[in-house]
Amino acid sequence: MELNEFLRQTQSEVQSEIGERLGGAGGGLGGTYPYPESVFAEIVMQHMSEIGMTFEPEVCHYSAKSGNAQLRLSGFAVSDDADQLDLFVSLYNGVETVQPIADSETKTAAEQCFRFLTKCATGNLASKMDESNDAYALALTIQACYAELDQIRIYVLTDRQAKAKNFKAREVNGKTVKLEVMDIERLHRHWSEGKPRDELVVNFSEVCGDALPCVYIPGEMIDYDYALTVIPGEALYFVYEKYGARLLEANVRSFLSTTGKVNKGIRDTLRDDPERFMAYNNGIVVVADEILLGKTNSGGPGILWLKGMQIVNGGQTTASIYFSKKKSPEVDLRQVRVPAKIIILHTKDEASEEALISNISKFANSQNSVKQSDLSANMPFHIEMEKLALTTYCPDGIGRWFYERATGSYSTMLSREGTTPAKLKHLKEHVTPPSRKITKTDLAKFMNVWDQKPELVSLGLQKNFDKFMTGLTEPEGHAPAQLPDVLTYKTMIAKAILFKKTHALVRPLFPAFQGNVAVYVISLLANRAGDRMELNRIWLHQDISGPLRSQLQTWAVEVNEVLHRTSGGKMISEWAKKLECWDAVRKASYSPIQDGIPELRQSNN
Repeated sequence: MELNEFLRQTQSEVQSEIGERLGGAGGGLGGTYPYPESVFAEIVMQHMSEIGMTFEPEVCHYSAKSGNAQLRLSGFAVSDDADQLDLFVSLYNGVETVQPIADSETKTAAEQCFRFLTKCATGNLASKMDESNDAYALALTIQACYAELDQIRIYVLTDRQAKAKNFKAREVNGKTVKLEVMDIERLHRHWSEGKPRDELVVNFSEVCGDALPCVYIPGEMIDYDYALTVIPGEALYFVYEKYGARLLEANVRSFLSTTGKVNKGIRDTLRDDPERFMAYNNGIVVVADEILLGKTNSGGPGILWLKGMQIVNGGQTTASIYFSKKKSPEVDLRQVRVPAKIIILHTKDEASEEALISNISKFANSQNSVKQSDLSANMPFHIEMEKLALTTYCPDGIGRWFYERATGSYSTMLSREGTTPAKLKHLKEHVTPPSRKITKTDLAKFMNVWDQKPELVSLGLQKNFDKFMTGLTEPEGHAPAQLPDVLTYKTMIAKAILFKKTHALVRPLFPAFQGNVAVYVISLLANRAGDRMELNRIWLHQDISGPLRSQLQTWAVEVNEVLHRTSGGKMISEWAKKLECWDAVRKASYSPIQDGIPELRQSNN
């Protein structure tokens, strides 16, 4: 898919989200709230989270002046251990053709977000901010945890094409702040190709001053080549500093902190016996798309560079090396060597590639067990869901929903079947528009929300997904979990529609934490009226009725009030992760259910 076409698809998705809000919701968008800009920011942030570039994001619009300085924020993401922080600022123009954006404009936006960070870090913002402002809790959180932050990044999000994708790092109170631009071009590489690692090109001859010595075995009869090498600790530190979590996107397990038993052992070895690191450590496993071989300075065979480098096993080792050095500068990485197995992929399609990477991750791991739920794309449940999506038509007999079992398969389908502009338009507008795409993590979210587990959904996509899949996976020796049938599939889609429509209703009502409110509102509906809900009606209409929209809007305002009142000053996104939060919301009093909601069977009382 060309860049211009991808841009139009992105704008279509933004407008579709806005249209769901405008379509019969009632009420205006309200004041100066930059709705399209926030929708665009939410879409981009969520994608960045899904591919491992950031953590679970939250939309949080803030725009104000401090003296003569403008402060801006569109969203944020904080790691579970509150040691890594990403801030986002959106520059949305709604263009239909690729247009440039001046570096001065993206730099100004980055500077405005940087000022927000600076004033939070120094405590100057929270002290002057109205406590009812949804950015107030974030300002307090940044102020409280700033000294413990190991990584701070500011991203400018834009639907135009930027020349500079990053700016010179800045410093605040001794902390380095990286400034990056996620423009439509960079976004295109991630979304349309479904291979975000394509951007990662590591030139070892530059990083190390020499090629990596290796033993190389070409795969003449198989779908991969193979190499064994040793990577200097300083080189691995440099690569992780440059690419961060993106280096681990194909990893089945995310690195969170250095508090675990394995990570603590790595840290202690780095500090006390760095020269024995290679003897003690099992090393890392790397996959890549391309390799360039050459000679080392001593004349032996060596690896000059890797394109699409991904660490599929050993992410903890890599990140522990980085954070141990950051926290303890006295650690001497010059003596550290990390053994590495490198696999150059030659698979024919994305599904085969994903299966191979999953199996490499599963069998190569020897430090921590990897649950089967982490390697779920090829589980029978997801395969059956994909089949049902391909064969089950909407009531109009034309459209279908798309279940994205393998990352990037939606874009691949559009490219494969949309062979002419007319066919592509028909696909995106009538058959499988972006608004009817569901990922594996989406499905887990929709199901757990309706099962009244909003605290699990609030943990974030991946953790909620793991909980969902654990519930589907039968213990060893038991009969396999029952696969979904057509009726179950339609019920699942009805829950997806309910979630999407509710989220669209809630989004413009509040400047922050809309996702948490939407999740709790749906769980409240399931709690109060789930046994009366006619989900089949939602499937048949592919929408929810006006009276149900009105009920959800009423409860959204009330749920938002309960969340804030019971949070005890915590950020709503953090409070929502607690079971105590759901208990408080569930037990609170709300407006009675309105009469005349067609999705609800009449009560027998």
